Amino acid sequence: MKKTSFLLFAFIIAFSFSSCKSEKSTDSKKEETVEVKKSDAAFSVASADNSINFTAYKTTEKIGVGGQFKKVDVLAGGEGATVKEAINNTEFSIPVSSIFTKDSSRDFKIQKFFFGIMDNTKLLSGKLMITDDTTGVAEIKMNNVTEKVAFTYTIVNNVFNMKATMDITNWGASAALEALNEACFDLHKGADGVSKTWSEVALDITTTF
Repeated sequence: MKKTSFLLFAFIIAFSFSSCKSEKSTDSKKEETVEVKKSDAAFSVASADNSINFTAYKTTEKIGVGGQFKKVDVLAGGEGATVKEAINNTEFSIPVSSIFTKDSSRDFKIQKFFFGIMDNTKLLSGKLMITDDTTGVAEIKMNNVTEKVAFTYTIVNNVFNMKATMDITNWGASAALEALNEACFDLHKGADGVSKTWSEVALDITTTF
């Protein structure tokens, strides 16, 4: 009788464990089958190949130093029946931690001594607005300041390319520029022995649909 009771108890325990395991498995399958809604638009910036390149300048000879941001998030807009329509009114954010200049030491200094000096600038954010067939305006927020930057653009074979020039002093970032120059003092010296970091930054952004 005791043996029968023990076997019955063991069966109940085993069944309970198998039931919990089955429920977890079912939940797991449900999670795996959740689908992300895909855009039905002909052109989508979020699913396109976005290349955000920039050139900063050092020394009195104005030597260019290239880099890029490897991540951009589309916050609103960014879809349309044409390339121009998709680009127009796109709102975006770019994490400054995604900066890449092929020099990890330089990347660290830019994040710490440039963006790190600014107010609330873990992200660069903004909005692109098309003006006509060749020009547009970008609203860019940095250092808690929003300023407009004029750009020119081309669209060739579903490839959008825009070029612009920023003067970062327009964003109240002179202190950040000075901090970066101090951190890179010797590296930003030219043949004349003067260390200089320019406030001008050239942008070259391409979206390939």
